[in-house]
Amino acid sequence: MSKIDQAKLMMRVKKVQKELEKEVIKIEKGDGAVAVEITGEQKIKKIHIDPQSIDLDDITQLERWLEDAVRDAIKESQRIASEKMQPMMGALGSLGL
Repeated sequence: MSKIDQAKLMMRVKKVQKELEKEVIKIEKGDGAVAVEITGEQKIKKIHIDPQSIDLDDITQLERWLEDAVRDAIKESQRIASEKMQPMMGALGSLGL
């Protein structure tokens, strides 16, 4: 791969990274009792808990909803990142990345 091709590929990678920064995934659990927003870079932007939907006598349920929402948000962000990076994976491999 020529230096020009490498530079073009790296520019495409940086563009995808910028897109992932702006991508926001929102996952809700407990019929909207808990909502997690995460970027395509797996950075949590916001966690919302609806106090009207929470039973304070069952905090373990809230904990499960939070765990599930964060896990599902991370999984979805990984899927999106993989989709966006897939077209470049072969070329990145030839660069040793």
